[in-house]
Amino acid sequence: DNKDATLKVVHKHGPCSPHQAKTNHTQILQQDEYRVNSIRSRLSDKTADATISRGGRGGNTRAKKDATTLPAKSGAVVGSGNSPACSSGTSTCIYGIQYGDQSFSVGYFGKETLTLSSSAVIDNVLFGCGQNNQGLFGGSAGLLGLGRNKLSIIEQTAQKYNRYFSYCLPSTASKTGYLTLGNGGSASNSVKYTPLSTISGGASFYALQVLAISVGGKKLPISASLFQTAGTIIDSGTVITRLPPTAYGAMSSEFKKQMSSLGYPTAPALSILDTCYDLSKYKSVTIPKIGFFFGGGTTVDLDATGILYASKISQVCLAFAGNGDDGDVAIFGNVQQKTLQVVYDIGGGRIGFGTRGC
Repeated sequence: DNKDATLKVVHKHGPCSPHQAKTNHTQILQQDEYRVNSIRSRLSDKTADATISRGGRGGNTRAKKDATTLPAKSGAVVGSGNSPACSSGTSTCIYGIQYGDQSFSVGYFGKETLTLSSSAVIDNVLFGCGQNNQGLFGGSAGLLGLGRNKLSIIEQTAQKYNRYFSYCLPSTASKTGYLTLGNGGSASNSVKYTPLSTISGGASFYALQVLAISVGGKKLPISASLFQTAGTIIDSGTVITRLPPTAYGAMSSEFKKQMSSLGYPTAPALSILDTCYDLSKYKSVTIPKIGFFFGGGTTVDLDATGILYASKISQVCLAFAGNGDDGDVAIFGNVQQKTLQVVYDIGGGRIGFGTRGC
């Protein structure tokens, strides 16, 4: 049965989410910094960040900084002894994983049937059942790994879905998007592709080649080689796109120039966002379009919701930030991906972008 599995994607703070806490923008942007720092530290520290050890009666594992002893509960999730991810001949498998932002999870490594829909049932999925989870997990019930490492759901379903998936992130908190595993010809004709690459030290990341950026139809005066220094990854978990400071400086000054000629008053910075406007006196707003030029001759124009980040109507900011220096990896984040159909065709070595995906 090769039917695709499609899941509904809802906004973390939207009406369909169990986490309807009031959105604290400063906190969201601060946590985004933690995530970006964690990605940077993973790329500079080439060591593995997960350990799986066998434990007979209550194993003992070290998540790089904390030793946590787990009780040998009866009926606990057990990793089968013949799983290649676990040393053979034992009944219980213990895992420990630490993220660069100091979040960590320690627990039992298990194997279970995963049912995504009535037609998408996947046997023997390996997963971690966290018993001690600390850090920035934000009340989530779990994490679904979509990366390129061996334990991600993409790799574990490689035979069924051929390492092909797509998603669309909704434009507002009240709208819905989707995540689809498999290619049932769902990619629309508007999808344009760019070669998928890998950055050194970051084998589990999906890398893209950014060549240029335009603001209001005007290409920024930055050299294509600027982005080749550290490369660019696409990351659905990073909120705000991070650019080399040289590129961000050029983008910000061109955006300011065009917004100023349109007469919009400026507003104070919001956390890491420093190019902000007070739009409270306007019924409708015209803003400069932003376009990304990717390798393979692909240009992607961002949706208006992918250009601005609003904490309130009197503080609406350009949704980009500069990295510490030009040697830091650039990250194409989730605000910029809003409404785009993003297609990951890993077997075909390409990533596609389609407009008006949701």
